Amino acid sequence: MTSTRTSPIGAGAVAKILASCLGADASNFHAVIAVRAPVATKDTDGVVIAVNSARQYVQCETKGHKGTSMSVPPTFINDRLWGTGHLIEFFDSFSEPANGEQTLSLGAGHYTPDVAKITISFGDNPTQYPALMADGAFVYTAAISDPERNNPSPAPYVHAYNAAGQEIYNQQTDSTAKQ
Repeated sequence: MTSTRTSPIGAGAVAKILASCLGADASNFHAVIAVRAPVATKDTDGVVIAVNSARQYVQCETKGHKGTSMSVPPTFINDRLWGTGHLIEFFDSFSEPANGEQTLSLGAGHYTPDVAKITISFGDNPTQYPALMADGAFVYTAAISDPERNNPSPAPYVHAYNAAGQEIYNQQTDSTAKQ
């Protein structure tokens, strides 16, 4: 792991990102998380998660002041297996080669009020890194080094904790989170 450090995206840039990602619908959404990743790829340097009054989330990957969504329509991420007994659900995630010997790992999702903290581990390494959390959404982003460039990026695993600090979800061992 090289870095999980992010930097905030300014309000003016966020407005442009949402406009290019959502078109005329952009004015119906407000950003809850907007950050630049620790490393940029050819197409991605950050992410904006936004929500509308109907509590529908969108995930827009950024490059400069432009935004795109892997989901069509961008609100499709709300229709994923969210239901009784789930504590956490994922939006889009990916790993892409970045500059030099690094890979960008980026992902997001949403969670119920039962979740107080979300962390991410990578591959077989048990070290957990905090995800950014706001208004029911979470984001993780990391720069991962591979000097040889011949190993696949380690898979990210989401962990969720309740207010008492008890792990209530571990993506490596739980296929769905039970309440």
